[in-house]
Amino acid sequence: MSNADSRTANLAIGALRSLVIDMIGAANSGHPGMALDFAPSMYALFHDHLVADPAHPTWANRDRFVLSSGHVSALLYATLHLCGYAVTIEDIKSFRRLGSKTPGHPEWGWTPGVDATSGPLGQGIAQAVGMAMAEAALSAKEGWDAFGHRTYCVCGDGCLMEGVAQEAISLAGHYQLRKLTLIYDANGATLDGATEESFDEDVAKRFEACGWDVFEAPDGNDYVNVSELIGKANETDKPAVVIVHSQIGYGSLLQGSHKTHGSPLSAEDAAHAKAVYGYDYPPFTVPEEAYADFRIYAERGAKAYGEYLSSGLPLDLAKAAEEECVSAKPNYPAVEPGKAVATRSFSGKCLKAFHDACPLTFGGSADVAGSVKTELPGEAMFSADAYQGRDVHWGIREFAMASCCNGIALHGGLRPYGACFLVFADYFKPAARLAALQHLPVFYLLSHDSIAVGEDGPTHQPIEQLAMLRSIPNMEVVRPADATEVIAAYENIRLKSDGPTSLILSRQNLPNLGETSIEGAKKGGYLVYRPERASHLILATGSEVAVALSIAKKSTEQGHPIAVASLPSVSRFLNQGDAYVDSVLFLPWEKRISIEMASTFGWGGLAKHNLGIDTFGASGKAEDVIARYGFDEASLSAEVAALIQGG
Repeated sequence: MSNADSRTANLAIGALRSLVIDMIGAANSGHPGMALDFAPSMYALFHDHLVADPAHPTWANRDRFVLSSGHVSALLYATLHLCGYAVTIEDIKSFRRLGSKTPGHPEWGWTPGVDATSGPLGQGIAQAVGMAMAEAALSAKEGWDAFGHRTYCVCGDGCLMEGVAQEAISLAGHYQLRKLTLIYDANGATLDGATEESFDEDVAKRFEACGWDVFEAPDGNDYVNVSELIGKANETDKPAVVIVHSQIGYGSLLQGSHKTHGSPLSAEDAAHAKAVYGYDYPPFTVPEEAYADFRIYAERGAKAYGEYLSSGLPLDLAKAAEEECVSAKPNYPAVEPGKAVATRSFSGKCLKAFHDACPLTFGGSADVAGSVKTELPGEAMFSADAYQGRDVHWGIREFAMASCCNGIALHGGLRPYGACFLVFADYFKPAARLAALQHLPVFYLLSHDSIAVGEDGPTHQPIEQLAMLRSIPNMEVVRPADATEVIAAYENIRLKSDGPTSLILSRQNLPNLGETSIEGAKKGGYLVYRPERASHLILATGSEVAVALSIAKKSTEQGHPIAVASLPSVSRFLNQGDAYVDSVLFLPWEKRISIEMASTFGWGGLAKHNLGIDTFGASGKAEDVIARYGFDEASLSAEVAALIQGG
């Protein structure tokens, strides 16, 4: 039950709602609808339950809060302001302005008290599930008895319509994440109209079917009842959802209409709404009594922070995981020169070494562990009965896998990864984008990297996925040529803390090349063959490096010297500085030829001549498909020779 008297609580709720109206009105932009109807539930959660310390907004054992409905950011900022975070009234007045602490959607690392970047609907739920998984895994660690907190997530109808939300809800129920509480604002409206026009399922039964406990609040304005239900949800041994029935845009002349979703209230409507709330104060004014009412939040958090300090456990989980990885010395398998091995297979051995050296590594595959080689001999599986396990079976849920990895990284304390076939990066691209936007050290293991997949055909043969992943700002894409370059990739992943990495792996065996080197590959690109008086330079990645070397050496023997550069990570290479880049790309642009068994999109900036595949593949034996698309050595050699003869 709420521990505030009704008059003070209504004043504080009125302050939240009025700040929302003022913020959106001043910006002439924003989403008042849910922000107004959900204010009593937000009050109940922050005033009575959520444990965090505004003076230490990132301390390890705080409760996590994710606003999956990120467009309701005005309400979150107003709440953080009243709770005592470093979000001033001037920040509130600067809502949605360039450079302000109060951007249009919450951004992690930008606004104190924001635990996750959110806004793309549904992903917030999945990130919250990842946070709850991280809490479960860490609290199960030996000696971490003092560790344990809740994850709260707020969502609306839109989030529950997105497929990633259902993937994550299913996963949370399967893992019985009992420290996860979702509060669902069922206000009956979306941007385009009433939810009944597009959404009429029985949400309560849906959650029950997935193993959640369900509580329903019939009146979203009854903050006392909402608080009681949150308390009950927190006592169950399952993940729990509190369904709050409300009226969108409460207090507005348009109350109950979808028209309040994404447009500021008129001056007349703003005045009407404030009158409904009984809030008779000038714009951007909060009475001291409302601030005083929220001091219970800071006091509760400060007490919990002090108790955690005495435990001796880390205060900064992200730093702890980073330090563990940096200091680790993985015992990678030896590279056997000349031996042919699929990079996915060698990666599997490197992953085991990485796991052993970095005990906070945590992840697994979207049901293709045997194919991507993420099985970890001797490692326990993460499950509802064994939260200490670090090998995760994500099921066929690529999008949720990647979004949960984001939540795990945001939580801190673990180094998360997910694995699937490269072509199915399409399923999780939005989550990969959020990982890059939030600078999260997530890594993806993506195998079956080309048309060499063979008989599975064009549905499983990636063409445009490399270009897609490379186009994401702050996403590093690594396509190693052999086992040596796989080790280099893992070493870069081990030391990286400011963004995600996609490690692209072959299904087919590739020869271990004597020309490759760990130090060269760690720079993202380097020369692997440079004969005297080379007239042309081939740029290649992955399986094409071996073919390029063979072509170049034979051409050199025939009096037409060609150099070869391996570029496993184009973005890392281009960030090495002009002097180094120029030393590798030592010939003019028109004398360079790129070879990659994928879309040529993006290669034009590095080479005039680009040999790739700009159509979909075909079903057949790998060698037959490769030959059909001109990537057998004989065909490539002929094309390169023709380009050289042409100048």
